[in-house]
Amino acid sequence: MSLPTLKGFLDVSFVDWPGKVAAVVFLPGCNFRCPYCHNRDLVLVPDGLASVPVEGVLARLEELGGWVDGVCVTGGEPTLHPGLPELLALFRSRGLAIKLDTNGSHPEGLAGLLAADLLEAVALDLKAPLEAIPYRRNAGPGADPAAVGKSLALLAASELGVEVRTTVHPVLLSLPEVRRLAAEAGTALAPHRGPVRFTLQRCRTGETLDPSLSEKPALTPEEFARWEEEAQACFAAQRKGAARGEEGPCFLAKAQSTQR
Repeated sequence: MSLPTLKGFLDVSFVDWPGKVAAVVFLPGCNFRCPYCHNRDLVLVPDGLASVPVEGVLARLEELGGWVDGVCVTGGEPTLHPGLPELLALFRSRGLAIKLDTNGSHPEGLAGLLAADLLEAVALDLKAPLEAIPYRRNAGPGADPAAVGKSLALLAASELGVEVRTTVHPVLLSLPEVRRLAAEAGTALAPHRGPVRFTLQRCRTGETLDPSLSEKPALTPEEFARWEEEAQACFAAQRKGAARGEEGPCFLAKAQSTQR
């Protein structure tokens, strides 16, 4: 099977894998259409971007020696590529740890990577509560929240490092929805025995897939800090409570899902 085409390479990053120095490779194409996506060309017109030879990436990683801890494979959506396991195995054969960034839409592909022991860490972008209306508002009409839920369950049963990330813009998500998705993530990951992080990200309204976002007020730093505090509290409380079979207060507003 042929390797996926690479459309970007960053040889050193201090932010893409928390706690590690990582190289980053970008794979083209995505099955989601998140309005706030800032990799617009990678999603919409990947063929218009120059390809990066895998051989050149491997040569640069060899030059860096042991200075880089591993490789972060991102996109687009990497799990859309049938040759992804072969690419990861190639990095693994060089002694490199691997982190996958995914939208969780392809649990079958994720299960295969886990079964092959090709990953040390996964960052899953959780777009909204796992309900059709808010999820498709944030990820496009083809988004399937049930598939994302299956991916979360797979990660919960693993011992990998797991990060759940949510990008917020008040036009796309309400605070009750953010509380609810954080609680759902906490419940799903309650059985997980490895390191877990939940990260809220403030939407950057520069080069986004939906340019009209730049015309709509984003959260102020103070508002974002409050949303982040509440989301983190819901995630932590529900993760702790789920182990005892309790349903936390962040689920009480479930019927308040905004029908936008």
